[in-house]
Amino acid sequence: MNAGFAANVIAWQQRHGRHDLPWQGTRDPYPIWIAEVMLQQTQVATVIPYYRRFLDRFSGVAALARAELDAVLEHWSGLGYYSRARNLHRAARIVIEEHGGRFPSDFDAVRALPGIGRSTAAAICAFAFGERRAILDGNVKRVFARYFAVRGWPGDKRVEAALWRKAERLVPGKDVAAYTQGLMDLGSGVCTRGQPQCAACPLRHGCIARKRSLTGQLPVPRPRRSVPHRETTMLILQHAGEILLEKRPPTGIWGGLWCFPELSAGEPVARACRQRFGAHAGAVHGMPVVEHGFTHFNLTIRPQRVQVARLDPGTAEPGAQWLPIEEAKSAAIPAPVKRILASL
Repeated sequence: MNAGFAANVIAWQQRHGRHDLPWQGTRDPYPIWIAEVMLQQTQVATVIPYYRRFLDRFSGVAALARAELDAVLEHWSGLGYYSRARNLHRAARIVIEEHGGRFPSDFDAVRALPGIGRSTAAAICAFAFGERRAILDGNVKRVFARYFAVRGWPGDKRVEAALWRKAERLVPGKDVAAYTQGLMDLGSGVCTRGQPQCAACPLRHGCIARKRSLTGQLPVPRPRRSVPHRETTMLILQHAGEILLEKRPPTGIWGGLWCFPELSAGEPVARACRQRFGAHAGAVHGMPVVEHGFTHFNLTIRPQRVQVARLDPGTAEPGAQWLPIEEAKSAAIPAPVKRILASL
């Protein structure tokens, strides 16, 4: 059964799979690595324009390692999960410093780089080096969970371990890159979460979920849990055609990005502007509330637009800067800040 599973995936991929993605058709590990990291938590259609811009700016590992983190975050702005960009930058410097500028071909060395887990390392090694490694991203978990009728939420450690065992057994002895791409293509375009295209699936005759009419029930969804809610007030300070942004701490939510200053609970707007930025507030107007969802909590942003009457020179906090609005739009800023800027 194992040989038939892989052979069906490979044959289907060669006829019906994706072959024109911008990171395909190369064995160069650098663009493969960039693509695989971008594809973590993000759909292909969203990734493609970011990937192209990123490689235009950072053409190789040396260029990425030389760049300032701000430049890397700027080219990642809007893609989300910014720890991926920070990890790419750190990993590029490790490749230069510890691997002589050559992206490692050893699986364990690849996996040891920041931001690369077991499945991502396996995909890089399969596509770049033809190494026989199993992948198990979210889409592939769904394929295996349905094909073998694996009960339980795939994020559960025991369920995930069972899926890994099956994934390891199914890897073919050859055509590993086509097999790996085929699993990705099936998971994203055929064995989808809602309305799977079972009639077009090359694995339909062996799929237990299909035989037992369980495709709508498998994989078991994540157990429901309450999502915390937070609120913050952001100050949109404007003066002489410019707005104020300040840099976030290097770790945490939006680490290293440029954002509007946040107001502490109960802190008067005028006092915060004067004490922190030497800005004497004139008119203050509320703006439409912005809702933004993270993986672990939802955030309500209440922007306060502040027309600054005058500035005391040299009193702004370190890490704050005034920028023309159009220049601010192209800075390394998170999606909600982009939305607020667009409404000004």
